[in-house]
Amino acid sequence: MFIDEARILVKAGDGGNGCVAFRREKFVPRGGPSGGDGGRGGDVVMWASQQHNTLIHFRYNPEHKAERGRHGEGSNCTGRDGDSIFLKVPVGTTVYDYETGELIHDFSRPGEEFVVAKGGRGGRGNQHFATPTHQAPRESEPGRQGEERLYRLELKLLADVGLVGYPNAGKSTLISRISAARPKIADYPFTTLEPNLGVVTVGQAPNEESYVVADMPGLIQGAHLGSGLGIQFLRHIERTRVLVHLVDVSDASGRPDPVEDFKVICAELENFGHGLMDKPMVVVATKVDTANPAKLKKLSTSAKRRKLEFHTISSVTGEGIEDLKWAIAKIVREARIAEAIPVAPVF
Repeated sequence: MFIDEARILVKAGDGGNGCVAFRREKFVPRGGPSGGDGGRGGDVVMWASQQHNTLIHFRYNPEHKAERGRHGEGSNCTGRDGDSIFLKVPVGTTVYDYETGELIHDFSRPGEEFVVAKGGRGGRGNQHFATPTHQAPRESEPGRQGEERLYRLELKLLADVGLVGYPNAGKSTLISRISAARPKIADYPFTTLEPNLGVVTVGQAPNEESYVVADMPGLIQGAHLGSGLGIQFLRHIERTRVLVHLVDVSDASGRPDPVEDFKVICAELENFGHGLMDKPMVVVATKVDTANPAKLKKLSTSAKRRKLEFHTISSVTGEGIEDLKWAIAKIVREARIAEAIPVAPVF
């Protein structure tokens, strides 16, 4: 089950209380107050893991509490600190404050850590309150409470390439041909109910290149307003570097104008915002083994007019698949280079 949203309550450990104690042992030259400090409460830490690709483990376990610190003891013994807990989240998870909607943190790299709730400080024992005029203090501090926060987690998949298009445009079939992903494929709309990821490799070692492709559920008109399944998954292509727009040019789709189909999907991407239409786009005519020549020519002319790279493929026969893989690899490589931040030399 693919879960990309969850609400969780995190509670850091409270600090231990300070102790009130006195040493009255025989042969101990320095007696007096000897109350130890309380231990610090444990933190709640989130950690980006590549072994997770869904938030389902938070859906059924929404509350997480760290251990509290132990109280101080006599003989100036400090209480033990509470153990922190580590919550593993998929890379690409964003953490929002549930009440205000403020973005707290964005996990974009594997192994990244962030403290989402800090443990309380331990209270001071009575040894800290002794003065020359107050040599037998009976004061101590209680431990501070650990932070308690309510968060909303949202997962945005990290992929280099996003496949978009109408339902049954051939997205699932394409990703099954170019990667090891095996999504459900059927001849009815909305076969894909959740995003699928696949790793595509081109070239031979040691010069091979790879990139990650995300297969999105089909979009329809009004997707940005909630129609169909698109609104639930459009966020997953926010982080992609390249969009590959698949358009069915066969008569089996039942839609007469492929250019109009292309415009509808582009309008949905633009209305959703988040810079989707600013990304490099490749237009791909699918099912060319059964293509309507008039539709194919019309779509090709429209892509050239928009100065978009255009490819024709047939996932059934394999026609154009290799050329498309290499073309996408080139665009991804250029996008990665453009995103690289130069490091200033150290003298």
